[in-house]
Amino acid sequence: MNSLLLRALELQEAAHKLMHLGTDGTPIYSDDFSRLNKELLLKSDSLYSFKGSDIDEEAHLCLALLMGYNATIYDNGDKEQKKQAVIERICEVLEQLPASLLKVRLLTYCYGEVYEESMLQEAHSIIDSWDKNTLTFDQMEIIGELKNIEENPYPFEEV
Repeated sequence: MNSLLLRALELQEAAHKLMHLGTDGTPIYSDDFSRLNKELLLKSDSLYSFKGSDIDEEAHLCLALLMGYNATIYDNGDKEQKKQAVIERICEVLEQLPASLLKVRLLTYCYGEVYEESMLQEAHSIIDSWDKNTLTFDQMEIIGELKNIEENPYPFEEV
């Protein structure tokens, strides 16, 4: 596995950890929370200017960046512009990426930003093709994430 892909996967894992911090019942300490947020923003910013060498690497990188920027509370003043640029990159990747768990993850996290109905429909179309009796942990997790986004749209705004 190359260095860029490894760094992207590490960022995805760190973002996932921060997004789910405390959901297992363990206490959240402010110093840990603050440190994790700062580390995540630094990791995201350090990978922002890179491009994947192939479609899968670019997809993992874009997913990591979107997750990273979404998970952190910090902003150096340009986070929204970077997120928008990543979303534009994701839209280009989605056109080339075959139906897969990775594509569903990209569609889900991107849908959570732009609420584009076609993204939701495509994610559900891929999920519907999966054998419900043999779902992996990752497939079940993204199905739950998509359901959460659908049931709780615009979580940081009053509707």
